[in-house]
Amino acid sequence: MKIIAIEEHVLPNDIKHAWNTIPGADDGTLGLNPGVIGERLADLGEQRLALMDETGVDVQVLSLTTPGLNNLGLHGIDLARRANDLLAGIVSANPSRFQAMAALSFAQADDAARELRRAVKELGCKGAVLFGRVGDKNLDHDIFEQTFACAAELDVPLLIHPQIPQTNVRDSYYAGFSAPVDLALSTFALGWHFEAGMQFVRLILGGVFDRYPNLQVILGHWGELVLFYLERLVMLDRVSKLRRPFIDYVRNNLYLTASGMFSPAYLQQAIDAVGVDRILFSTDYPYQYRPGGDARRFVEELQLSTSDKAKFAHQNWERLTANGKLVFPLKSDPL
Repeated sequence: MKIIAIEEHVLPNDIKHAWNTIPGADDGTLGLNPGVIGERLADLGEQRLALMDETGVDVQVLSLTTPGLNNLGLHGIDLARRANDLLAGIVSANPSRFQAMAALSFAQADDAARELRRAVKELGCKGAVLFGRVGDKNLDHDIFEQTFACAAELDVPLLIHPQIPQTNVRDSYYAGFSAPVDLALSTFALGWHFEAGMQFVRLILGGVFDRYPNLQVILGHWGELVLFYLERLVMLDRVSKLRRPFIDYVRNNLYLTASGMFSPAYLQQAIDAVGVDRILFSTDYPYQYRPGGDARRFVEELQLSTSDKAKFAHQNWERLTANGKLVFPLKSDPL
């Protein structure tokens, strides 16, 4: 069975250099890419392919790792083009093994939408990755509007990748232990996931999906905590005055991916929340890479039918990113 992993990360050297030299570019997370992780992020050739083979992944969908280009100001505009050109070159050289999601800079709102269009129409990118806030501007801010409109028009998905919370939030909730513990707590242990999940909730409450009903968003890590609190989140219907019930946006505008969290229980929770047609496979390479055929073994040992395994492993992604994709009718059954 073909396995497509849709959230697999890279870090080109020129972007790493920009993070290390432009004031304010490092949001505190560059220290999460030491040693072998940094080497694997930079490698876009034989070593990456060998590890894909070893873990059982046939295709990686490449994307820039966190913090993306959000903290680079106007420097990010040129870097987005260069990063996307690089990704397109890698895909072109080995199209049976690689696909790509575009990198975007929101230093200028119209430029982000223009680069998304170029990346999709000219370079063949399958969509784009958003890293949540730009400064204090959340994803429901006007600076993102043109990008949402463009993604909806092009019919391509946007993946919301976690980013570290704002400094005042980190100081209030994630600090007071040691520097390594504070950083871990505010990122991969918990902070990243609250941050990304909240950005998706803000998209709903901000009416983004009312304006663009066909816009599709992907959340990693089995929904960045959102799906585990749907019973409470749907209570927002009492006050939100949205056009549709909250659960409708979850079931019609959201896809969920594993991000290397190979938990059958979480996968079943995702299926219960959004349905088997909206789950996607990913390993979060290189952060969650584990040897021993781990990715393929997880898929093969799932207690799912062969057809549902195929949907999870590759078919849902192929449908989501295909021209003339199948559009599902809106679902509004109760939670």
